[in-house]
Parts: sequence; C-alpha cells; structure tokens
Amino acid sequence: MTASSVEQLRKEGNELFKCGDYGGALAAYTQALGLDATPQDQAILHRNRAACHLKLEDYDKAETEASKAIEKDGGDVKALYRRSQALEKLGRLDQAVLDLQRCVSLEPKNKVFQEALRNIGGQIQEKVRYMSSTDAKVEQMFQILLDPEEKGTEKKQKASQNLVVLAREDAGAEKIFRSNGVQLLQCLLDTGETDLMLAALRTLVGICSEHQSRTVATLSILGTRRVVSILGVESQAVSLAACHLLQVMFDALKEGVKKGFRGKEGAIIVDPARELKVLISNLLDLLTEVGVSGQGRDNALTLLIKAVPRKSLKDPNNSLTLWVIDQGLKKILEVGGSLQDPPGELAVTANSRMSASILLSKLFDDLKCDAERENFHRLCENYIKSWFEGQGLAGKLRAIQTVSCLLQGPCDAGNRALELSGVMESVIALCASEQEEEQLVAVEALIHAAGKAKRASFITANGVSLLKDLYKCSEKDSIRIRALVGLCKLGSAGGTDFSMKQFAEGSTLKLAKQCRKWLCNDQIDAGTRRWAVEGLAYLTFDADVKEEFVEDAAALKALFQLSRSEERSVLFAVASALVNCTNSYDYEEPDPKMVELAKYAKQHVPEQHPKDKPSFVRARVKKLLVAGVVSAMVCMVKTESPVLTSSCRELLSRVFLALVEEVEDRGTVVAQGGGRALIPLALEGTDVGQTKAAQALAKLTITSNPEMTFPGERIYEVVRPLVSLLHLNCSGLQNFEALMALTNLAGISERLRQKILKEKAVPMIEGYMFEEHEMIRRAATECMCNLAMSKEVQDLFEAQGNDRLKLLVLYSGEDDELLQRAAAGGLAMLTSMRPTLCSRIPQVTTHWLEILQALLLSSNQELQHRGAVVVLNMVEASREIASTLMESEMMEILSVLAKGDHSPVTRAAAACLDKAVEYGLIQPNQDGE
Repeated sequence: MTASSVEQLRKEGNELFKCGDYGGALAAYTQALGLDATPQDQAILHRNRAACHLKLEDYDKAETEASKAIEKDGGDVKALYRRSQALEKLGRLDQAVLDLQRCVSLEPKNKVFQEALRNIGGQIQEKVRYMSSTDAKVEQMFQILLDPEEKGTEKKQKASQNLVVLAREDAGAEKIFRSNGVQLLQCLLDTGETDLMLAALRTLVGICSEHQSRTVATLSILGTRRVVSILGVESQAVSLAACHLLQVMFDALKEGVKKGFRGKEGAIIVDPARELKVLISNLLDLLTEVGVSGQGRDNALTLLIKAVPRKSLKDPNNSLTLWVIDQGLKKILEVGGSLQDPPGELAVTANSRMSASILLSKLFDDLKCDAERENFHRLCENYIKSWFEGQGLAGKLRAIQTVSCLLQGPCDAGNRALELSGVMESVIALCASEQEEEQLVAVEALIHAAGKAKRASFITANGVSLLKDLYKCSEKDSIRIRALVGLCKLGSAGGTDFSMKQFAEGSTLKLAKQCRKWLCNDQIDAGTRRWAVEGLAYLTFDADVKEEFVEDAAALKALFQLSRSEERSVLFAVASALVNCTNSYDYEEPDPKMVELAKYAKQHVPEQHPKDKPSFVRARVKKLLVAGVVSAMVCMVKTESPVLTSSCRELLSRVFLALVEEVEDRGTVVAQGGGRALIPLALEGTDVGQTKAAQALAKLTITSNPEMTFPGERIYEVVRPLVSLLHLNCSGLQNFEALMALTNLAGISERLRQKILKEKAVPMIEGYMFEEHEMIRRAATECMCNLAMSKEVQDLFEAQGNDRLKLLVLYSGEDDELLQRAAAGGLAMLTSMRPTLCSRIPQVTTHWLEILQALLLSSNQELQHRGAVVVLNMVEASREIASTLMESEMMEILSVLAKGDHSPVTRAAAACLDKAVEYGLIQPNQDGE
C-alpha cells in the first residue's frame, strides 16, 4: 500500500466526519492506521479517532487515542486539546487543566484554549469549594453519630440519613472513604445500636458499590470475618442490610475478576478472585456456627445461591462451584439436616431447608461431567452414612432429614441416598414412632420420596396403608396433615389422565375437602398449613377437585394470604395449584388415528376429564380473577427469596398466560399490576417460562395502550421479550402476536423504534414478510410500515441490490385488503421520506402502474389515500416520472378524483395535476381545471 492510500482514507474519513457519520469516519481512520502510515500520519489518525470517540461520547477511548497521538508528536496541540476534553468529561479536571495549560503555552493567542482554561478553572474552584464543604459535613456527621450524649435524638437520625445519601454519589462515597470513613463506620457498627448499624451498613453499600478497590480496602479494614458475622445478628433488619452489603461486594469483586486487577481510576489492587473465595469461605463457615440467627443463616444461603453457580452454562468455568462442593458441601448438608422443632444446635427457620435444597440443586446442575457428579454423590452419601451409622436414633433422624433435603433439591442424589442400606426401612419404621418429631421427619421423607419414579411403586405398595393409619389414628394435626399430603401425592400419580386413578371414586374429593379445611384454619401455624397447599397442588390434577376449589372463596382467600406470608416455601405449591386450576400445563390432543391404533393394540390411552374442556377452564379463570389471583401473583413475583426458582417462575408465567387468554380479562390483569410483574418473568427463568411470559406480554400490548400498561421506562423493557418470540423455535401464533405487539410499540415513538432496531428485530421481521400464512405476513408488513419512520430502516430500503421496495410494491397489489393497506402505507411513508425511492418504483416491477391505478380506483378510501400520496410523491420527485404517469390512464383517474369532495384523496389528486401543469406536461382547460 502506498502513502497516497493512507491520505485517501484520511480524506474519506474527514468527509464522513463532516457529514456526521462518526462511526464510518472511525472505520476509515482505523483502516488507514492498518496501512504503512508514517509516524506523522499515525499521530493525525489517532487524533482524528479521538475526535470521533468524543462525538460518540466514549471518553475513555478518546483519551487513549489522543494520548497515542501525543506519544507520536508531543507538540500536537489538537491532540492535547482533545485529551483535555475527554479528561474533563471523565471528571479528571486536574489532569485536563495541565493539557490546556500546555495548549495555551503553544498557542498563546488562541481564544478557544483561553476560554476552555477559564471554564475548567471555574469548575476546579467549585469542586474545591464543594469538597471542602463536604469534608466539613462528613466530619460533623460522624461527630454527631459518635457522640454518646446525642443518643436517640432526631439530630443523630438526620445525620445518619445524610451520610447514607452522601454515599450514594461516587464523589461523596470517595470523600467519606478518604476521610477515614471506614474506620469511623466500624465504630458505629461496634455500638450495637440497630439504627447506627443500619446507617453504617447502608453507607458502606455506597462506598463499595461498583468499586472493587474500595471494596477490597473495606474488607481489609473491617475484616472479612467481621463483615460476614453481622449476617448472624438477631436483628432481622441489620441482617438484611448486611446481606445487601455483601451482595454489592460480591458484584464488585466478580466484575474485577472479569476485567482484571484494575479498579476505578486505575488503582491496582490484589487479586479479586482470591478475595471472592475468602468471602465465600467465611459464608460457608457461618452456616455451621452456633449462635448465628436462623435469618442470618438463610441470608448466607441466599448469597451463596446468587454468587457461586455460573450465570450461564455457556461459561466454561465452573471452578468456583467445584471449590464450594469440596470445601462446603458438608456444611450445606448440615443446615439441610437441621431440625427447626425442637430446636437443635443450629438455629434454622421454616425456609432454611428449602434454601439449602435450592443451593444443592444449583450446585449439582452446575456440574459438567459424570466424574464431577459422582464426586457430589460420594460426598453426600458419606455424610449421610456418618450420621446413620453409629450415631443412634438422633443420628438416623439427622440422616433422614438430610435425605429429605436432597430429594427436594438434586433428586438424583436423594434417590441414591434412599438406596443406602437401611435408610428406607428406617423411614417406614419411624413413621410408627410415638414421638411427634420423629414421625414428622419420617413422614416428610416418605412424602418427598413418593414423587420420585424409582420409589413410587415401592411406597404405593408399602406406604399407603401406613399413611392411612397415620391420617386416621394420629391425634396431632401436624402428623395428620403430612400423612394426608402423602396420600394426595400417591392419589395423583395418574396426573391429568382421567382413566388412571389410584384411589376409589370420590376419595380425592374427600382428601381435597380436608386440605381446604386445614388451609382455612387460622389457628394452625403457617408452616403446617403449607402442607395443605402441597396436598391441593397434587389433588388439583383432578378436575372435580379444581371445580370445588375455585368455588370455595374462603379457601382461595386463605391460599393467597399464605402466598404473601413469611412462609416462602409455599410459593411453588401455590403456583402448581394455580397451573392445575387454569389447565396451563402442556397438553396435546391425541391424534384420533393414533388413539384407534392404541386401542387396537390394547395400549393405554390417556383420557381428559369432561370438566377440563375449554368452557370449564374459562369459567375457573373468571372465578380466580374475581378472587384476586393477580394481586397474589404480583406479590409472589416480587419475592426476593431463593424459593422463587426458575421452575416456580415458569409456573407463574403459565398462569399469567392463561389469565390473559380472553381479551375482556386483560384489563383486570393490567389494573392489578400484572403487566409489570410479567416483565421480570420474561427476562429470567427457564426458556419455556420466559416464552410464556413474553406471549402474555404480547397479548397485553396488542389490546391495551402500552404506555398505560407499562408506564415510564418499563415500556422499553418489553421489547426484548417480544423480539424473542420472533425466533423460529416459537409457534406461528407466538410469531404473529409478537409482530402485532411490536407494530403497536413501533407506532409510539422513535426511541421505541430504536430499541426494536437495537434488539436486531428487523431481519426477523423481514423474514416473516415472506411467510406463507397470510396473517403473519400481514402483521410483519404492518410492523415494517411503522418501523419505516426510522432513518436506519429507510437506509435499508434505499440501499442498492435488495428487493425490499419491490416486495412492498407487489404487496400493494395483493387481494388481501389489509396486507394492501399495510404495504401501501409503508410505500407512502418511504416515498415521502426518501424521494430517491420514487424513481426506483418503475424499475422494480413492470406492473407498478397497474398496482398504483388499482389503489386509486379502490372502494376503500384509506387505500385510495395511500395510493394518491405515493403518486403525488412520485410526481413531485421527478418530471420524467410525472411524464410517464400523465401519459397513462393515471391522468384521467386523477382528474376524476380531483373533482370529488374536499377529502385527503381529492387534495392529493389535485396537487398531482397542479404539479403536472407546472412541469408543462398538461394544460388546464377553459374552466381553469
């Protein structure tokens, strides 16, 4: 390559820069740098790239490029000035002023440099004033907070609030940090006063948020062990605040692991991966510490669930999971095997075992190969054996409770544990114990085992009579309700298959009636009533049970109240019962021919219950809506508990989709906050759950005003889920509804159109414009018509060598009137925005004139108007095109239309003729027409 090529590319970049195409200019300069450029040319190109980055508001890159230019040529005043601009935007005023001073010394008479120096000097003075006043404020706040005489005063409360607010801004957080703030906050934590501890923890959140170097320094000053230990305090509010702080610290350290060992302002810190492991190690130690509150233990489990497993299985590195399994699996199992009542050595809550099960499940799912899974199984089995063998009855109970925990989490590990010698026999034997706590442990293990394929037949044969005896004979409700759930689980083994029922006719209705009775009994604690919901979750596979349940207003009210209670482990059971009542599980009608073949071959054919027909399902949905199901589900979605697993989210998504199936019900769902709740469900969870939630969002967006349904910034969050429905793995109905919803959004604002473009939806929408199904083809064309208001889409139509314009012209002549309307609307808009397209219409098809004439002669006024606008745009674009039009029958058609009433069509036709007269193509007649 020659030097002239570098010069040519530089000039090309300069022209693009002048036209405002900064991305194109950047590409040209980058290409030129790749050639054999001289050091002087390299300095100019780096300087020009800095200018592009400034315009694109990427100030870090602008600073880097300007610095490279200065390295090549230390006296490059333009590069110095551009670096000063970048540094100013980055808030590094002291460095920016040095560059400006050098610019002024090189060009003393340059007024631009002098003015910039004055401005930045003023900013520095203002910052000094602010920082000095902030210094005084920080000192004053700490004096008030640490003054023993100010205990409990309003002044102290206000000082703590001000400190938290100041820490939310990065400049304020930095000032507190540099003013010996972490040591002073440590003094507040040492007071043991709840209010002061909360203020200190919330201020620390501001200091550590998105700042890895300050996070590591804070952990170093306070001590990782000390920070983690705050989780275990009795005060629930303090424990939650400590949990939030640790989550912020985890995020900052994980970001550091991704980016390398450099924090903000280029501060070099120690390896964040090491700090991360130290933090996790302390959390694992906290799990088995005596004296830690149950709430603190739950918070530690929640943090581990969020921090340890990979976010995506595409990430090949699961080393942190393997490390936690080796270091802490036994500690997690110890929490999972602890008894809440009577209290054991470790304080646990009603949610502790479920949280431990979820963590174990996530760890197991994060394993990549059989060897890793085998190691997990071995560690679990060794732990259970250590308790089961030689530890007496207490050890056996602990072992069985741990097996229950595994069955609720990684059930493969639970099934293998059940097969250990003597475990199942001990479960059966302990069910007959006279001690309530022993019976509880055994019956719960039996219930969890009953749902596993390997054990269901064994338990059906050996456990049903035992459970029936417990249900009938036990004097304790806590035992009876659990025995009942076991029976419910076994009684629902046929699922929705009406022909496969385990128990006699009417037995499931009796069981369900008893479950509803316990559910409505306020005298029973929430932990026990949860089991009633578990029972209903299984029994509601039976349509007779569903019908009775939705008629019981008191039971529904109790169910929804329980879903909002502290007993978070009930969420999955509530969601399961609602899925069954709304029939939102996957069900395919069997092929009649296959049914006949199956009958001939004497194979079992699943049968649907008569009360599961669509009319019954719709009636049940209406009753649930009246009972307030949407409000309850919105509260469930907002839960920050680990119990809201991906599977639970999927169930809620299914129910929401069933609730919005009927158009008349969608207003109720929106009014009770369903639209807002669907967004997080569509963005996180299983693929099926996200798709179901996205489809529900599409239905709401089609039939209601999106700006009312998703107020504020939420409307932009809806775009990504809708675009996900355009993928080929989605059904035709989902594609169609997504296109309709995107059409509505694209018609609202340019910002929404840009969001749709950013999600790379245009190629997919274009693909559906060729779809055979007429409704999908039409919806895609309508969507493209609205998107055509954006410059980027207009550029696509204007680009050479594509058939986009041809497709719109041809569709404008289709028999489908709605498709015609969409295509003609797109043509009218494009020819108005881009007159150059007018000259290309005659080139795309020989039938263009017939199509336009047919539009003008249409009986549909809307089509007529769109056709008239296209013709007017073509006439105004070029005398040559106008001449071709006037030489055809188009002139007669326009003449007739121009004589009509004062409609938009008449005005457009008259404007076409006036333009033709102006060109001298036609002459007005004697009447001046």
